[in-house]
Parts: sequence; C-alpha cells; structure tokens
Amino acid sequence: MMYRAIFLVLIFLPLCLLSQTETTLIHSAGKVRDSSYTNPILAGDYPDPSIFRDGDDYYMTHSSFEYYPGLLIWHSKDLVNWEPVCHALHKNVGSVWAPEFLKYQDKYYIYFPAGGTNWVITADSPKGPWSDPVDLKVGQIDPGHVVDLDGKRYLHMNYGKVVELSDDGLSAKGKEVSHSYDGWDIPDDWDVACKCLESPKLTYKDGYFYLTVAEGGTVGPATAHMVVSARSKSPLGPWENSPHNPIVHTWSKDEKWHAKGHGTLVEDREKNWWIVYHAYERDFYTLGRQTLMEPVEWTEEGWFKVPEDIQTNLPIRKKVVENGGQMFSLSDTFEGDKLGLQWTFYKEYDLSRVQVGDGMLQFRAEGDNPGNSAPLLCVPSDESYEIQVNYELVGDTQGGLVLFYDQSMYAGLVVNEGKFTIYRRGQPLNAGTNLMGQTGYLKIRNVGNTVTFYYSPDGEEWQKIERSFVVDSYNHTAFGGFLSLKIGLVSIGEGSVNFRDFVYSRID
Repeated sequence: MMYRAIFLVLIFLPLCLLSQTETTLIHSAGKVRDSSYTNPILAGDYPDPSIFRDGDDYYMTHSSFEYYPGLLIWHSKDLVNWEPVCHALHKNVGSVWAPEFLKYQDKYYIYFPAGGTNWVITADSPKGPWSDPVDLKVGQIDPGHVVDLDGKRYLHMNYGKVVELSDDGLSAKGKEVSHSYDGWDIPDDWDVACKCLESPKLTYKDGYFYLTVAEGGTVGPATAHMVVSARSKSPLGPWENSPHNPIVHTWSKDEKWHAKGHGTLVEDREKNWWIVYHAYERDFYTLGRQTLMEPVEWTEEGWFKVPEDIQTNLPIRKKVVENGGQMFSLSDTFEGDKLGLQWTFYKEYDLSRVQVGDGMLQFRAEGDNPGNSAPLLCVPSDESYEIQVNYELVGDTQGGLVLFYDQSMYAGLVVNEGKFTIYRRGQPLNAGTNLMGQTGYLKIRNVGNTVTFYYSPDGEEWQKIERSFVVDSYNHTAFGGFLSLKIGLVSIGEGSVNFRDFVYSRID
C-alpha cells in the first residue's frame, strides 16, 4: 500500500474538555482535508480503550482509576477526531479499571471492574443520564461482553474466565465462573513481565467469534505488552489461536511506542476494520498510556492482522470527516455554572467543594498538603506545556498548581499569604517570600520533563523561582498504580481559594 505523505492530520489535544464552561475552541483533524492521520488518536492518559460503532457514530471510553467523576465518554464521526460527551460514573465505587462499552437492543451498557467486583451501568443514550452502578457480584477484571447466536449473554474476564449474564445483562446468571481460554504461548526467549491474560474483547464475523486479548503484562519491558487473537464457533470455545499472533506488539525498545496492547476491533462505515489499543510514548511515560489505532486486514483463511507495511509512528491512510470532531482547550475561564468535563477529583469526589460561575472557581480548602487535599486534575496531552492561573486566598489557606501522580508523588508550586513552597517528589521545599500577598499569578512550565516555576503580580511580568528539576520518573515504572502525571489545582487548609483564568498552552 502506498502512502501520500502530505501534511499530517492534526490530532487534537485529547483531553477531557469543557462542555459547560467557556473555553477557547480549537478545530481538530476534521478540518484538514487530507486522507491520513498520525497516532495517537487520543493523546494523553487514556488507557484500556473500549470502542464501538453505532450507525454513523463511534463511541469510546477508558479506565478512569481513582479519578471522579469517571468513565469519560468520547464521540467521533471518523475514528480520528474525538470530542468528550459526558462522564458516565458519578458514584465512587473504587478504582475503575478496563471497561467494556457497548450497545445491545437499543440500550447502552458499560461493564467495569472496581473495588474487587464487576459493575454495570446503563443508559438510553451515550449522552446519559446513566444509571447508578449495579454490582454483578463477580470478581476478576477486564470484562468483555458477547451474545451468542441464541441470544445468551456472557461476560469474559481475565485469565480466560467467563460467566453467563441474565437476559437484561444486569446480573450474573448463577454466579458460576468457568474457564474458557488458556491464551497464546509466548516464546520463552521474549522479554515480558508475565503472561497476564487480560482484556478479552469479542467480535462476531462470518460464523466465528474472535477473541482479542492482551498478554505479556501492561508495564515492564518495552516489549512486554501485546495483542493476540483466537477464534471459535462458540463464544465459550474451544479456541484456535491465530497464526498471525501477536497482532500488535512492540518489538524493540528503540521504537517510539512502548508496551502496545489491550486492543479492540471496530468496523467503520466503509467496511474497513481497525484495531484501537494503548501504548506508552518512549521517554514520556509520564503522559500515561495513549490511545492509538491501526488498520487490520482479513486473510482468505479468515484471520485478521495488521498489514506489514504499517508503521505506527508514520501517517496512516484513512478518510477523515471535515468538521468530524472538535476539541477544546484545557484552558478554563469558569464562565459556566458547572465544572467542565476536563476536571476530575483525585479519590475524594465532593462537588460541594466547588462553585463555578462569573469567571471564577471557588475551591474549598482541605487537607494540609497537596497529596491529601483531593486536588482538581486534568490530563495533559503534550510533551512540553505550561499552565498558569490567577489565585485569590480566602482565609487561612494555601493554593497553587500541581503536576500530580498520586498522593505521595507530585510536584507543584503552592503559595500562602507569606511564602512560596515548591514540592518535589511530594516533599516541600521553601521557595522564598511571597510579596504578592493574597492574590497573584502562578505558572509551571514542563519542557520535556524539566519543570520550572514562576509567579507574577499581574500575569504579565513573570519572576522565575530558582528551583528546577526533572519529573520523568513520575510514572508507573517507578511508583506503580498505572497512573500518569496530571495537571491541576490545589486548595489546602481552612477557607477557600478563588481561581480565575486557568491557561494550558502547548510548547513547541
């Protein structure tokens, strides 16, 4: 297949973005009249993608872990340009891992593991409203839904487990979990973290049920994670492994994309097939697992594989839709009356802490450091960027900007009425006297994982604080948790912090 290397489709700042607050609107790839795209299709920390087509529309969601509201839903007309629709999960039931998003008999379902069990939520529209989560009382992780030719519904899970569902899909029938699949045998001389048979996704085509799974371990050696496939005449097996395994795999640590895995098949309107999966960007594991896509082709023998001439980091031919999607800047002027879709709390989900409107976010203080303050966070999508905000301290409080991995690992610039404090690896460092008092501007620049800090009384003239350091180690390989380095706002102590004019800017 020949590729025309014209100009690349601009893939958007893929972040959870504002729907209900005013932001700067940026048109995404759809406005570029071209026939190619470049990976990722959703940049930033959007792991474990689950995707399906609904007529002329495509919908996708991802793991949301400890961030609430959770399960952000994305919509597209062409699989390349994506815009956020809503959060589907508003009740904290634990850390939300790999979900399964689907439509069945005019109803929409999301199955997901959290808190040691599996849950399901439903809606009549992807835009909601979504139901409260229902506990299926079934363990395991990574659910994958399938319906057999007689209309029986099943949920596949990790380690080749499967359970039958009730007709309405809201409970496990008999709660009996059986074993269905042993996986593909990874060669002994490959560098992997474990076999880790996970993320079963099922597709029915031409008389076969195709089981697409991940093996090798999500994080470990760059070459660990992979996508493999098997097929059967029954959704319960026996399964025959594909001769083309692994379907998706990082073969060398020198590649741009590491740990490629967790794939889902989707057929587009033109009857072309694609596999959507996640991967880490080499040298930027801080950005988390990003969403990528490659075409697949079907062989005469009825197997699917990625064409041999496809290179993940080069343009890939694909019809895109003009104005097929829009993206929004992460920047927020807080003009609406609700938090925008880019904002999530870490762990503690308490909307009573925030009031939004008239150009201001009033954020009630909590905790005594950024780690236990339940910050408001969103997902950066660039290797280099800066964030800035105007703050106003109300009461005995501290406020500021953070680059946040988890409650013990973060960097940031925090201010009270008398001094600046910089946090490095979750530890405070005295950064000097605050002569601005209760109001001013703060800025963090992250250029290729090197972080610097600034303050300004007016947002025009900036003073650099003489402390800089690198944050490239703030990722899962060092600290676990499968998280990423998010950006956000903290309000600490007693009282509140009023934030205005939050600005996110890419640095080229």
